[in-house]
Amino acid sequence: MLKEKTTDEILSLIPDGSDIIIPLGNGEPDAILSKLDESLESYNSLRIHQILELKDRKYMHKVYSNIEYHSYFMNGYARSAYRDRTIELVPNHFHQVPKIIDKRVKKPIMVCQSSPMDENGYFSLGTTADYASYFIGKVPIIIQVNEYMPRTYGTNKIHISEILGYIKHDQPLFEIPSVEVKEIDMTIAGYIAEHISNGSTMQVGIGGIPNAVISLLKNHKDLGIHTEMLTDGIAELYENGVITGKKKKTHPEKIVATFVLGSKKLYDFVDQNPVLEMLPVEYVNNPINIAKEDNIVAINATTEVDFYGQCASETIAGKYYSSSGGQADFGTGVQLSENGKGFICLYSTAKNDEISRIRPTLAPASVVTTSKNDVDYIVTEYGIAQLKNKSISERTKSLISIAHPKFRDELLFEAKKMGFMI
Repeated sequence: MLKEKTTDEILSLIPDGSDIIIPLGNGEPDAILSKLDESLESYNSLRIHQILELKDRKYMHKVYSNIEYHSYFMNGYARSAYRDRTIELVPNHFHQVPKIIDKRVKKPIMVCQSSPMDENGYFSLGTTADYASYFIGKVPIIIQVNEYMPRTYGTNKIHISEILGYIKHDQPLFEIPSVEVKEIDMTIAGYIAEHISNGSTMQVGIGGIPNAVISLLKNHKDLGIHTEMLTDGIAELYENGVITGKKKKTHPEKIVATFVLGSKKLYDFVDQNPVLEMLPVEYVNNPINIAKEDNIVAINATTEVDFYGQCASETIAGKYYSSSGGQADFGTGVQLSENGKGFICLYSTAKNDEISRIRPTLAPASVVTTSKNDVDYIVTEYGIAQLKNKSISERTKSLISIAHPKFRDELLFEAKKMGFMI
């Protein structure tokens, strides 16, 4: 039976009542999902499961009450839909997402985007492994083949015998706009870079502060990478000889990641690059595997932190913005690692210095992402405070010392009032 289909034929392979699993980011097959979005009236029920959607679609907005969208980490479109109460948000740690989805689905089918098939009959998920690779060989699969999708190495390959069918649809991949590195980012990055030794293994995300940290590591030697997200900055460090992975305990001399998101230059870098291993998130983000790396450094961000050291990283002023992602995965992993270090970064204020992000208590309805027991270093533009192994009063003093100066007296007053100062 020919497996290349038309878009209409592909849609006929999705049964009514399906739980559709869509990979994150560029794993999203736009042509298939756009056609599905136009044909929702043909279904009595559907449930769609995804992280980091790339487009706004009707199925996120309860156009039909029996069509459900379940998000496990929200991008902008899902965030808007969540605030309108038209989607479900499922709490999770990123490494647990595959099994969480597996337990929630009844009639699973994966719909994804891949590179063209190779000479051995394998498609590559390219920029993703994430939770999608967990379902390879376990559930029916439909593919949108895109010549712009890079071919990567790892456990993210799908054989043609494992799919129901595919369509060909070529379109450039989504690229993240470059983020301006501000002076404040460089200041924060400077505190972090001082604590990163040669031979460290790193997890680093995206944004001004991570980009600034990477820019300060150009003279380091033999860094390794074990990260959920592979970014442009990591590729640049590798090309400059800073990243060799020679000191890694697992996957030596390899860059380990579970998804790739950045620029076309980054996608060209990963294409058929044997140094990169794309592995499932249940492996990459498992704290036990993270802990196997000595001297692992995790750099993440938060929106506010309280005197206990609790970090609210997925809500802003008590309103949901994203989800936990891998912050807690790596926060736990570095605690278990030999000489592991975890850095949580934030600007000291918000709203043009009107609000302190270091607070006596978190804003009402805030969600704790990194617990007081897993927090290590907190970093603002005013310094770095290690909270690990510190008492509540010691933590409070340290946090006040890196708060914006205009709020320190007020914070000290509140700390005494709460009985946090000895």
